[in-house]
Amino acid sequence: MTEITLRAVHDGDLPLFFAWMSDPDATRVAAFTPQDPADRTAFDAHWARIRAASSTVVMRTVVADGTVVGHVGEYGEPGDRQVTYWIDRAHWGRGLATAALRAYLDESPTRPLHARAAADNLGSRRVLEKCGFVVTGADRGFAAARGEEIDEVLTTLHG
Repeated sequence: MTEITLRAVHDGDLPLFFAWMSDPDATRVAAFTPQDPADRTAFDAHWARIRAASSTVVMRTVVADGTVVGHVGEYGEPGDRQVTYWIDRAHWGRGLATAALRAYLDESPTRPLHARAAADNLGSRRVLEKCGFVVTGADRGFAAARGEEIDEVLTTLHG
């Protein structure tokens, strides 16, 4: 069984995060990504804002058996907090996203907590279901990684 731990994001994590979020296959699946995932300057500015907003954004690095494999956290206004997670594509299919999200939910008191996923991202939808999120709606949004508007599934975790 893989041991999952969460820790604060370190400067040394950012090059890994950038590489993962620049992977065209992974970004296509995730769909909702920055306009240009290969823009390192924009990436660095985005993470600087995330790390400076510690009162409204909570991010944790996901470590599996001592190896950094992703990040998980939440952001947004009270009452509309959104969960977010990313696992390196090399580690997909091992249950790490589910384990990481469960670990995060164990440490976060926020409820309700919301999440969005591309309707066709069955892996992410399954992670959310396994962690207790229920489908509460649907929407359409512009998916930069696909260059078009796509269907989204809205989910909520209560109590």
